[in-house]
Amino acid sequence: MMKTRTNVSSGWLALTLAALAGAGGPAWGAAIRLEVDATDAPRRILHARLAIPVLPGPLTLVYPKWIPGDHGPTGPITDLAGLRMSAGGHAIEWRRDADDMFAFHLEVPAGVKTIEVTLDSLLPPETGSPADEPSVSARVLDLSWNQVLLYPQGSPAREVVFEPKLRLPPGWHYGTALNTAHESSATIEFQSVSLETLVDSPVVAGAHFRSVPLGSSLKPMHWLDIVADSSAALELKPEDRAHFAHLVAEAESLFGAHHYRDYRFLLTLSDHVAHFGLEHHESSDNRAAERFLTDDDTFKLEACLLPHEMVHSWNGKYRRPAGLATPDYQAPMRGELLWVYEGLTEYLGVVLTARSGLWTNPAFLEYLAWQAAALEAAPGRHWRPLADTTVAAQLLYQARPEGAAWRRGLDFYSEGSLIWLEADVLIRQRSEGRRSLDDFCRAFCGGEDTPPRVVPYALEDVIAGLKAIAPYDWAGFFHQRVYAVNPHAPLGGIQTGGWRLAYTNRMSDMLRSKEATDKITDLTWSLGLSLKDGGVIVDVIPGSPADRAGLGAAMKLLAVSGRRWTPELLHAAIQGAQTNSAPIQLLVENDEFFKTAKVDYHGGEKYPVLERDPAKTDLISQILKPITSP
Repeated sequence: MMKTRTNVSSGWLALTLAALAGAGGPAWGAAIRLEVDATDAPRRILHARLAIPVLPGPLTLVYPKWIPGDHGPTGPITDLAGLRMSAGGHAIEWRRDADDMFAFHLEVPAGVKTIEVTLDSLLPPETGSPADEPSVSARVLDLSWNQVLLYPQGSPAREVVFEPKLRLPPGWHYGTALNTAHESSATIEFQSVSLETLVDSPVVAGAHFRSVPLGSSLKPMHWLDIVADSSAALELKPEDRAHFAHLVAEAESLFGAHHYRDYRFLLTLSDHVAHFGLEHHESSDNRAAERFLTDDDTFKLEACLLPHEMVHSWNGKYRRPAGLATPDYQAPMRGELLWVYEGLTEYLGVVLTARSGLWTNPAFLEYLAWQAAALEAAPGRHWRPLADTTVAAQLLYQARPEGAAWRRGLDFYSEGSLIWLEADVLIRQRSEGRRSLDDFCRAFCGGEDTPPRVVPYALEDVIAGLKAIAPYDWAGFFHQRVYAVNPHAPLGGIQTGGWRLAYTNRMSDMLRSKEATDKITDLTWSLGLSLKDGGVIVDVIPGSPADRAGLGAAMKLLAVSGRRWTPELLHAAIQGAQTNSAPIQLLVENDEFFKTAKVDYHGGEKYPVLERDPAKTDLISQILKPITSP
């Protein structure tokens, strides 16, 4: 929480900030009052009113642009509407900056100490566009404070104080890491916080709400706060609640310390919001399908979501690459180390999913096989090093799925995870089982218990931290796997860890859950394509049988061997082609034109699996052993 400075220092800082933001900078030490009216949230509109302390003269207000965790300039400025500025009931003219669309210039009249700003945020509907991430339905709301505020340009986020208030639709309840100062039937008043803490503390709210304590009542406390489109979606199986509680224990044992006062898993369950997770110091914003807790396939596929986002409290929020530790939300972020920020988190997240019991060990191995085989099949790795996907992350997060195999995408998650698995296995081997990546995480991300804070690092710090655990040429290790072009996925951790990637004609339970949940047909490793429900081709692997037959992304499959297509019919055709020399004939529609593609493939169905290598020690099973007892 932001502390008010003494008069001596506040006067000096006011002059400093005035120089940065224009003479009309903030009156230092006074908080910006922010009132958000979310009663129109079901209509996808948020109303906000700000009272900003100022000094007379020129002032520039900015709308947050670079949002932590989004790794790009994703502030939804296009959906800012109804912007008005005034003082004492008199309108103040403002002008948008011609170069920086997130900045607004105005002149504060003489004698004015506070200006009022009103604005609306128009929340996106379900459009299917990568740029749109719906955050509201008729029954739930995910409120990100950065959507509804402006602040003086040049002001460090941790030194600007906000007094936030929130009004919700009647009967709605909420969850957030913010502390409540006062609550009435109409309005929630939160305690004053810095802008940095405010943006880091989203609110979930809805007509159907449940708060579930996890584990001990001793500090720090952990909750699972759930909002959903239906009361039935709030049902939590006793065994899953126990696994989430075990996740908390495993995470704290892994890192050995925590950097939050209390922690809340904020979980939104709706088929009308975008499904993803976003990390924060003292909470995580997790969004999943309405049946996440009640459908076995959906839960199996997404069980790693909450572990991943919780790991980020240590790796990403507390320890953060220097290029992402910017002083405010206008400075560009540099994502070169996202293979640490996201890759290490992805690895630790899936390991904790298994250690906590949210996955069985066989489910972990199925997931690992799928991720490894998908990376191995994508030819984009022949031209693009993994490091380039991190530098270009702000572009790739918005990329469409068509062409992903050749373009490459956010591979620093899954490929980074494989690299860190290999590092873990290497440490265990070189230390003869006495050390592991757990020791690095405890030293690098754990340390002593602290409130939320940011400790930046560079690649050299990561290498030094690993060398302290296990002396090795870690600089060369990462250069070869991250910064050089590699035609093959980094499978060293799997192979040295006692397993090998193989292929079978039987689809794993994990892939079956993915097809059922995402409504896709994934033939990546046989024909070399994947299809959406309805037959639209999502992507084609360059050089695959489907590619050689002239199929392309966005074409629509209509018929298989002269008969209306179904997934079952297509699977049967692949199986039948094993004993038939004739190509598989696929009738496709390309815009308003039709063609029959002859796919010359006779290898049968093909799906990835991990096979045990009896000649090597099973280190992966050792990695998955829980640290604590359930």
